[in-house]
Amino acid sequence: MTTGSFQTGTLVSLALYFILMLGIGLYAWRKSTSDSAGYLLAGRNLHPAVAALSAGASDMSGWLLLGLPGALYASGLVEAWIGIGLFVGAVANWIIVAPRLRQQTEDLGNALTIPEFLANRFPDKAVALRVVSAVIIVLFFTVYTAAGLVGGGKLFETAFAGIMPGAGMSDYMLGIWITAGVVLAYTMVGGFLAVSLTDFVQGCIMVVALVLMPLVVIWGGKDVGALGEWSAVTGMLNEVDPGLFSLFGGLTLIGWLSAVTWGLGYFGQPHIIVRFMAVRSVADVKVARTIGLSWMAVALIGAIGVGIAGRAYAEANGVVVQDPETIFILLADLLFHPLITGFLLAALLAAIMSTISSQLLVSSSSLTEDFYRLFLRKECSETEAVNVGRLCVLLVALAAIVIARDPDSQVLGLVSNAWAGFGAAFGPLILFALTWDKMTGAGAVSGLVVGAATVMVWIALGWNGAFLGGPGVYEIIPGFVAASLAIWLVSKATARDEESSPRAA
Repeated sequence: MTTGSFQTGTLVSLALYFILMLGIGLYAWRKSTSDSAGYLLAGRNLHPAVAALSAGASDMSGWLLLGLPGALYASGLVEAWIGIGLFVGAVANWIIVAPRLRQQTEDLGNALTIPEFLANRFPDKAVALRVVSAVIIVLFFTVYTAAGLVGGGKLFETAFAGIMPGAGMSDYMLGIWITAGVVLAYTMVGGFLAVSLTDFVQGCIMVVALVLMPLVVIWGGKDVGALGEWSAVTGMLNEVDPGLFSLFGGLTLIGWLSAVTWGLGYFGQPHIIVRFMAVRSVADVKVARTIGLSWMAVALIGAIGVGIAGRAYAEANGVVVQDPETIFILLADLLFHPLITGFLLAALLAAIMSTISSQLLVSSSSLTEDFYRLFLRKECSETEAVNVGRLCVLLVALAAIVIARDPDSQVLGLVSNAWAGFGAAFGPLILFALTWDKMTGAGAVSGLVVGAATVMVWIALGWNGAFLGGPGVYEIIPGFVAASLAIWLVSKATARDEESSPRAA
């Protein structure tokens, strides 16, 4: 296969994918962007299937097709514990948080954002909660968005080297601008409905790609060097290193805890839990949960299969893999017709873009509802609020592009820290707010601050890399525990000083 045919075929597939995303954005613009409730939450009328796949696609990002397969390729099945922990966390999130958040955000002033819900839940600390939580959301999500743009830039840099010769722009920056441009177009125009519908399509593309890839690697035929049967995968891995096919190979207790506690982060991810607020009814949450968890299980198994089968394929066929996280891209290039390769790369872009669009919209909603309307224009019209929201999407995206312009900027290394930061700051806060009626506003503020601060201090001291002479402890563990204790202790201490806040359902 020549480079030219590869680029032409894949670019055709990607062009069709981009056209589809823009078409969905235009459809959503006509359906639900006349007011803030429509632009920011699709009028709380999402179909359960759309809400489910939107939550899943916005959650997984490029990590599902790059990070997890790469970790399994390099270290073996032991890395699957991260996926197991995430799945357990997602189950708990759908059961505990989803129905309560859907009900309470509507009952308490029809809150459109997480900060607004917290303010309505604890009116005595409303301004402090809205401002502090909005600042954390905007800052962390700007960096998070930049990390996604880095992924898009590196995809184009790897797959389409030299597609714009003499254009005065590197393939990396071209990839960033294309990725950002398409995401901005459908997010600014169509708002939450566009983001959710594109997430649904992107989730379908992602799961098909993750199922297809390991099947072709194993049973795709001798002409592509396929392994032929599952036993060939296990046999090849055992020859390289018997520990590669063990869930417990070289695993310590601290290492296991650091892996499975990724699931704690789910309770505090604004771009995920906001989907629960938009489901059309509390009764539909159960349907959405079944769909979402089924999608997630299949996607995680597929990603694990890509990493494990990809390692066996590379060893059997002498494929040199310099960066394990590129195994999905390399297999897409080696095993498939260019048009199919384009579909597979579209799946990778879908993973990246679904998360970017969700983060941009959540950041925009906080800037609009928790700053602009709170401090600058309390009586602004719905049309004005929607237009300000669109402007905020653009501003956050431009800030993210500035951060992402250096491919060696270490932005990607901050993603796991941001997950821990959100999980520790908002996770205990959301759980207590929804389930404990004795929680006070002072307890809420203390949990938010202590959780975020603990994570940042833990990272600054390097204890996530090495702790007390042993392996590092993932920062979400001390952050989550410290925030929970702060909420409980401060709420107990201030219970008599504050007026009773609205009861949790």
